[in-house]
Amino acid sequence: MAALGGMLAAAILKVVADQIGSAIGGHIKLQTNFENDLRKMKRALESVEAVLKVAERRSITDEPTLLWLKRLKDAMYAISDMIDDFEAQPSPRKFSFKKYLAIMIPCLLVGPKITMANKMETMREDLEVITDQHKKFRLWEDTNGNEPKVTDIRETTSIMETQVVGRTKAEEEILASLSENMQKEITILPICGIGGLGKSTLAKMVYNNSIFKEYSPVWVYVSQIFDLKKIGNSIISQLSMEVKESEYSTMQMIHNCLQKLLADKKILIVLDDLWEGDKSQLKSLIDMLQIGKGSNVVVIVTTRDDAIAENICTIQPYKLEPLTDEMCWSIIKQKSAFESRDDKEQLEEIGKVIAMKCCGVALAAISLGHMMQSMKPCEWESVRDSNIWNASSSIDPTSSQVLASLKLSYSFMPSYLKLCFAYCAIFPKGHKIAKDDLILQWVSLGFSTWELGEIYISQLLGLSFLEHSKSPSTIKLYDEDITLFTMHDLVHDLARLVMDDEILVAGKVLARP
Repeated sequence: MAALGGMLAAAILKVVADQIGSAIGGHIKLQTNFENDLRKMKRALESVEAVLKVAERRSITDEPTLLWLKRLKDAMYAISDMIDDFEAQPSPRKFSFKKYLAIMIPCLLVGPKITMANKMETMREDLEVITDQHKKFRLWEDTNGNEPKVTDIRETTSIMETQVVGRTKAEEEILASLSENMQKEITILPICGIGGLGKSTLAKMVYNNSIFKEYSPVWVYVSQIFDLKKIGNSIISQLSMEVKESEYSTMQMIHNCLQKLLADKKILIVLDDLWEGDKSQLKSLIDMLQIGKGSNVVVIVTTRDDAIAENICTIQPYKLEPLTDEMCWSIIKQKSAFESRDDKEQLEEIGKVIAMKCCGVALAAISLGHMMQSMKPCEWESVRDSNIWNASSSIDPTSSQVLASLKLSYSFMPSYLKLCFAYCAIFPKGHKIAKDDLILQWVSLGFSTWELGEIYISQLLGLSFLEHSKSPSTIKLYDEDITLFTMHDLVHDLARLVMDDEILVAGKVLARP
């Protein structure tokens, strides 16, 4: 599948152009020819800025345009690095001792200045060649005017969540199945289905149901990397009321602790996003969960793999079916504030077609609905008719459509939001992202101010590109109130796809022969 990294070009251009502007403004000491080269670079970037919106969207299905955007990005990165290297009077902690001495002793700068002059001139010439190439692609300025705006919604607490559409019957069926079986020492019910259907949402509905008011609740995000010790330690932390997460180093220590904690207790455990298919590993997991004498343990597992569900279950797994097209349309209407629009009659048929393209996946409908809230009818038509829906994919058709819907939401983001979202690809899947830390990193990289960062967080929450973390285990790791986010696996896949050329994933390297 083609990378989406070309769609970051406009955001990177703005950052680099601002950096050049700061350099020209005197933030670094410049010779006259340096300043002239920087001004020419800035003009070259400005000459293509107007057509980048068109190029970014075309790059999803057009390889030559994608290649041109990648060349432009590489050139901008090189310029940014060069300006960083040429900053005046950095602190000794920022650069090596040798560079610090070179700044303190001016005679050492003669050689580097000559080298830098040649390097800057070469960069300027290369950039002008690249920026001139856009004319060959017949890219013209986007006539829609201003950049699309993503509606800014305020953060909501877990109590104020939007009503879940279409899963009440599924919740009732799962509760009925559990009620018939949960008198046993251990009951394991898996919820299985493709990514984005709402398995975790359904598990949360069951998890918070009053039927389990006498049970001690535990929520564990398992992820693709199966770690039995980590799972055991997470359960211990949530049951023992410890402030910090336990870190028992051996399975024997974990078993000894769980044996005491689970004995004669009623425990509800959710194991979210299980990928491990090895039967011996699954057996070890089950053995660990039923180690408490006289315990009553109910386990809900979410997984995409039917075989895993069959191997771990003690009662019939629950196969979560896609939502109907009408349900997807209800979600889109809810998220787009459809009923309050004056043009809703004009949009209804367009919206229903878009709902069909969601293939019954709640995540797709939620993301698209929020994005379309501030769109005009012609933009709704653009979503419906986008070539992104038809982009080839090696994954199954339904998952391909889900990813296509997320790509569409991403493609319509303002450039500043694209950059902030793409940055989240640095976090591993399932990682709990601290809100203040994330904003601080955006600010330090020049992506936003603190106030804007708060707004960007709200926008990403609205799109479901970030979600509030509701795992109690992670909250206990902190001594004070802190807001934590996670990313849905498919959203994380999108972020990695966007950043495919920007970051190196260690797992891919290690997997190579």
